[in-house]
Amino acid sequence: MASYRFILSGGGTGGHIYPAIAIADELKRRHPDAEFLFVGAKDRMEMEKVPHAGYKIEGLWITGLQRKLTLKNLMFPLKVLSSLMRASKIIRDFKPDVVIGTGGFASGPVLYAAASKGIPCLVQEQNSFAGITNKLLRNKVRKICVAYEGMDKFFPTHKIVKTGNPVRGDLVVMNTDKETALKFFDLDANRPTLLVLGGSLGARRINQLIAQELDYFEKLGVQVIWQCGKLYIEEYRKFESEHVKVFDFLNRMDYAYAAGDIIISRAGAGSVSELCIVGKPVIFIPSPNVAEDHQTKNAEALVAENAALMLKETVLEEQFEEVFSNLFENKGQQKELATHIKRMALPNATGDIVDEIETLIRKG
Repeated sequence: MASYRFILSGGGTGGHIYPAIAIADELKRRHPDAEFLFVGAKDRMEMEKVPHAGYKIEGLWITGLQRKLTLKNLMFPLKVLSSLMRASKIIRDFKPDVVIGTGGFASGPVLYAAASKGIPCLVQEQNSFAGITNKLLRNKVRKICVAYEGMDKFFPTHKIVKTGNPVRGDLVVMNTDKETALKFFDLDANRPTLLVLGGSLGARRINQLIAQELDYFEKLGVQVIWQCGKLYIEEYRKFESEHVKVFDFLNRMDYAYAAGDIIISRAGAGSVSELCIVGKPVIFIPSPNVAEDHQTKNAEALVAENAALMLKETVLEEQFEEVFSNLFENKGQQKELATHIKRMALPNATGDIVDEIETLIRKG
């Protein structure tokens, strides 16, 4: 068996990093002798997360354009030129068989340099509204793996393969029972459980909402697993109680998902993909502070299939309790949402993406 060489590039956020790591893990499982190199942006979280996952990473001097005129924007052309030169050297020295991009600033120069040298490239787009880097690469790469229908408005139809987004392997084969999960969190098996997910850093507006509604949840007899994020744990730890468990980060997501009866979540691509596999009723509160408002578009794609509910941050004060009460009291709606979101799951995404990568290798 040939010893393949793979470069993977994606970063800036966990939504770009973890899919790349999942793809690398599956490639490594199939090709144990393969060599791997990640390329990311200096000073971004991939420079920590990728080595922690056991892979080598090189950093480029690259950042995205800011929305307002800043010194960083004035430096942007220089950073792009520097990153293209550095990426070209990395490609020349490492000699990859395939280059895989999962979005983020750094993947642009890397895949552009690789494609210019005739090396087959594949991108994986997580969101229902394509990111700017992947859109810029659409004519350079050979395959584009997507998670949603209708992506032909962003990419050439003949390059698109609907695979879904990579998710953690423990969720695909999730077999944790609810009783075990509730014991893990020291919660009452006779109370319904709300799981609140704001992302690893946290979501300020969701945290404010939950703190404001704790008396309301107690009145309903609802207990809460609340992942408030590392930026907010000191502020919200004080709300910890018998029926409210507060965490900066949830290391056992399989237990968290098994324990939850209703879930409140942001609508990042990774979270959406995981929640489809989990198959629980979800209220999405999308972040309005992301590029092209893609979280709202991700959530709307599920709402259109009657697979989830969505509340924008601007209407939380007026609508949250009504929407939550209606869902909480309507077991039929809970079952319907859970059934529909489960139908949208693509649990074999990682394997299907790697199948496409192997096809590119065979074709050269």
